[in-house]
Amino acid sequence: MKMCILFAALVSAALVVPLDGSAQIARHPTGVNVNAMGATTVFLTFGNLNGMVPVEALWCGTLVPASPNVGNRCDPATIFGQLPLRHDLSRLSGVDGFTDIMSIPPSVARRAYQAAALGEASEFFYVRRFVDPAGGPDEYVTVTCRLTDGGARTPFAVTDVDLAFATQDAVPAVRTGERVPQVTARVVFNGTGRLRGRWEVVRPGEEPPAAEDLLSEASLPLELRARQRRYTEVDRFDVLLPPVGDFVLEGPDPVRLPTAAPGEYLLLLRIEATDDKEGDSDLAAAGAGSGLAHTGGVAGFAVPPLHYYVGAGGGTGVSSAGFRALTPMPDAQLDPAARLSFSWTPHAGAQFHRVEIQEPDGAALLAAVLPASLSAYDAPVWLRDRLAGPSLRWRVVALGTAGRVIGSTDWRTANIAPGSPGGTDDGGR
Repeated sequence: MKMCILFAALVSAALVVPLDGSAQIARHPTGVNVNAMGATTVFLTFGNLNGMVPVEALWCGTLVPASPNVGNRCDPATIFGQLPLRHDLSRLSGVDGFTDIMSIPPSVARRAYQAAALGEASEFFYVRRFVDPAGGPDEYVTVTCRLTDGGARTPFAVTDVDLAFATQDAVPAVRTGERVPQVTARVVFNGTGRLRGRWEVVRPGEEPPAAEDLLSEASLPLELRARQRRYTEVDRFDVLLPPVGDFVLEGPDPVRLPTAAPGEYLLLLRIEATDDKEGDSDLAAAGAGSGLAHTGGVAGFAVPPLHYYVGAGGGTGVSSAGFRALTPMPDAQLDPAARLSFSWTPHAGAQFHRVEIQEPDGAALLAAVLPASLSAYDAPVWLRDRLAGPSLRWRVVALGTAGRVIGSTDWRTANIAPGSPGGTDDGGR
């Protein structure tokens, strides 16, 4: 009789669904150290989705039961922010899994630090909500974020990259056979680890990289890493970065940068994934497959390429023949109700002008080719709707015979007032 009672109790316990989500959607890592004074990026794996669909992600100081849903949700009074759409690189992956790149904005870290300074706990929470398309209860899955100084025990992640040529010209131009100026990359990072990767060049006429090709390798799930488009490799690097947060990486020897054919070249900084015990994601622990996803060098943004031009004749750069951008002025605040208009001084040798408009990370939005007689352009009204945030950058390229690039203006940044179409900024929520 006692054995029957014990067996019945075990069966009953097995049918109970714990509200903390431990028997439901799993995740790895379950908790991480984050930088209290800046941005943090962490690779997360969720598994055992069972048809659940991921939706929004929030950071908050305290949790409350999500009943009648599953797990714990954010206390609405302690929400620090929401994952900005422009930083959401999440996607389904693995075996019934979900890869999430948790990019914590500095604004969220500051709010968590201020709360801790006032006596609250020195940890906060990242909460992903999953919904059941069949109408079942939602499920909330949490990852604990512990405030630190961003040093050695923080996942090794790149939080900013600033690429530049050693020249006053933002976009240098040289004659065929001449050397391109030296390149440097200032890398801002958390944690400590090996910064490993390569420099590649996109030659004139080759298909340009997509936004996904410009991501660091560790920002992608395992099955997509080998699918990034490859170009001509000109150099490699492999350096151990101590936990100091800032490093200047020397670019390839200028001799290795091709200048034999005229046209526009792109120089790409490709950051490869490395082993990082503080951030590596265990797919088996998350129920999303097997093995480890190495995440050293993860970044929550695409690394924009550097452009340089090679001309068959004399080198022509941004100052060629007085060729320069006029309006909008650098970092201008644009009227949300006005048409997006651009103007420049004409290039004396151009047959056409090409207006290029991009996201701040280099993702192309629009390119319009105009006769050389025109030196102004009104962008279509749908351009605002395609913007991921409040900012854009633009320039004008001068084209000569056979479409050869003979000059370009500096890149300029413009900002659209918050609340205008395509210009909402969700980074500070």
